[in-house]
Amino acid sequence: MTFAGGGRFVRGGCPACTGRLLDERVARRDELAEAVAATEVRIAAAARAAGRERSELTLVAVSKTWPASDVLLLASLGLHDFGENRVQEVVRKAADVAAGMAGGVRWHFVGRLQRNKCRTVAGFATLVHSVDRPELVTALAGGAVVVGRQLDVLLQVSLDRDPSRGGALPRDIPGLAGAVTASPSLRLRGVMAVAPLGAPPRPAFARLRETSEALRRDYPDAVIVSAGMSEDFADAVAEGATHLRIGSALFGKRPAVP
Repeated sequence: MTFAGGGRFVRGGCPACTGRLLDERVARRDELAEAVAATEVRIAAAARAAGRERSELTLVAVSKTWPASDVLLLASLGLHDFGENRVQEVVRKAADVAAGMAGGVRWHFVGRLQRNKCRTVAGFATLVHSVDRPELVTALAGGAVVVGRQLDVLLQVSLDRDPSRGGALPRDIPGLAGAVTASPSLRLRGVMAVAPLGAPPRPAFARLRETSEALRRDYPDAVIVSAGMSEDFADAVAEGATHLRIGSALFGKRPAVP
């Protein structure tokens, strides 16, 4: 049995091809190990600068467009949380990862969500980061009931008022929180946001921190703050982020998507 580049296990194959695949996998593992080590140095430095502990921070490796083989390699290096933003992609990838390792990983859905995909997401996601409107609350709650589990969710906060990037305005967060907590199949865990384009991220993350603190006054268990990506996570850590969504710093430049 050999490991194909797309993340699937295949039987047979010529010895030369098998050897080449193994060499490529070893080289990729070394590349990813170096990236993980460098990222961990940066995360630890950001935590120290903010007067925080590294243990307070969860690294979510955003694996969108990357193959299941990379997820398996990173899991072998000690990473357990992976983020995806396309439902069809993560369903296929999750199946390949489950076939390739015992115990599996924790999948985070971090992209914009459509109502007709909510039942599918409720079936695999450990945490949904992108709840930003009431109809998603209703659809996710129904999906969680169908699959027989309680689903953890975050409320996505818009920091730039750009509707194409998703997120609810801060003034709408209390209403969304009330809708989530009224659904027995959902559990409110906190907030998420993406830094504005073309603007310093720190002031935006400071606004997210204020929204998070206001939410926790009414919902003390809503402690997660999902913020910060490869280039700006130090600013997010300084403003209280607990979950860092890091992609390119780990995987490299994303491959072109057809």
